[in-house]
Amino acid sequence: MRAIPRPKQQLESPLPSYDRPSTVLPGEQLQRPSSGEQVRLYVRRLIFDAVLKQGQRVPQDAIAQALGVSRVPVREALLTLEREGWVTIVPHRGVFVNRLDEQTVWDHYELYGLFYGFGVRRAVEREGQQLAVRVEPIEKKIAKAKGPERLYEFTMAFHRAIIDAAHSPRLRAILRQMTDLVPGNFFELVPGTDVVTKEGTAAIVAAIRNNDADEANRAYATMLRRQGEQVVQLFRSRGIFDGETEDADGLPG
Repeated sequence: MRAIPRPKQQLESPLPSYDRPSTVLPGEQLQRPSSGEQVRLYVRRLIFDAVLKQGQRVPQDAIAQALGVSRVPVREALLTLEREGWVTIVPHRGVFVNRLDEQTVWDHYELYGLFYGFGVRRAVEREGQQLAVRVEPIEKKIAKAKGPERLYEFTMAFHRAIIDAAHSPRLRAILRQMTDLVPGNFFELVPGTDVVTKEGTAAIVAAIRNNDADEANRAYATMLRRQGEQVVQLFRSRGIFDGETEDADGLPG
């Protein structure tokens, strides 16, 4: 799948005309123009890069033009984004970016810690030392990983191994519904999280090796909480937590 183009920090046209069909957004034609999923990722990236701010109307025509698609996949993407909590669709008014504050980010990573902590606890209880045999080689790859791409690949493999070993379809379903706050490669976009992840996975594996489900739970929660701290700092620096932008119609986000 072709990577979604990264939008620039500023639009090429003034923000007041942002919702007009003639507005030019950064981007290029998608390889698969019918993909609402690619549109969804693009809109999330606009929010992440603070091109779209909280309370601002989502410019559907401009997005369709920037990506070379019709309005259909754009509408599909916005419906999904509303279910995920990124936007609100107001009938006869438009689609508006939801407010994202620091507490929301903290809560997001606390929840991740609870779910993955539960998962590793179940995995230790059900597989014991067999789990250590499975995850130790992955952790060694994480420790030696050079560059964000390899680190992302190995970290995802680590998470999958833990959740697979938990043998909990319900947990898997819950995690599938959660949406990452950072679009794209987490380690490329959030400085400092490589160190946090390498230290965290090492602590988790040490607890698993000792057959200590409680400590593995705590280590997972601690790692994800520390990742959340880094994300909060990044969002502060990008101005994502800045005050709400009022739409031209006077509708707050």
